[in-house]
Amino acid sequence: MQAIKKPVNLDLNICNQELLPLDAKERIEWAYEIFKENFAFTTSFGLQSSVLLHLIQNSKLKSKARIFWIDTGYLPPETYIYANQLIEQLSLKIEVLQSDISPARMEALYGKLWENNEEGDIEKYHKIRKIEPLEKGFSKYEINCWVSGVRAEQTGNRSKMRVIDQIRNRYALRPLLGWTNKDIYYYMKDNKLPQHPLFFKGFSTVGDWHSSTPETEGKKGRSTRFGGIKEECGLHTED
Repeated sequence: MQAIKKPVNLDLNICNQELLPLDAKERIEWAYEIFKENFAFTTSFGLQSSVLLHLIQNSKLKSKARIFWIDTGYLPPETYIYANQLIEQLSLKIEVLQSDISPARMEALYGKLWENNEEGDIEKYHKIRKIEPLEKGFSKYEINCWVSGVRAEQTGNRSKMRVIDQIRNRYALRPLLGWTNKDIYYYMKDNKLPQHPLFFKGFSTVGDWHSSTPETEGKKGRSTRFGGIKEECGLHTED
């Protein structure tokens, strides 16, 4: 894995103190001033992705932002349709990242890893289809800092995160970390951002078609993903 190229020797404790009182757009612009072209965003075109994408387009990064979309090849049809809608509405320039191994080849070699309900198989799936393509994209452009839309209330792991930290030898900025579901809803409403089609079918989070389900009486939020076996896909953890 390519080592981080620090443009400055960041003291993350001081950085987090500086970032805490800033709003999301100010946090993004703060980081861009430090990392310049070695700075990128990631999007999943999930239910809440429009917020971060809209913030980018309404900041001074509008024509400079590098945005990666990790397409696993297993996204629901609704996500591909929604992605096209947002790309057109927000005039986005997106770079798609995909695994070097096609879905058909992966299934021939390893089977349908999501069907075994084994944590190790799910982790292998995530490594092949998500983590490796993302890291390859980061290395290609020597990305030092990446920005995602993760929020503290989404998972136990994310509740312990700071606004900026390090993960897999790169800085990770989370400008929306303290936002609530209500904040997301009203931002989308106020800015006339479209809802993901699966929102209207009871989904509160959407990833791949085979590992995302609508909410039920017993399963809500991230417990509707990966058969309830895992909350995280590996992108936002060190392991």
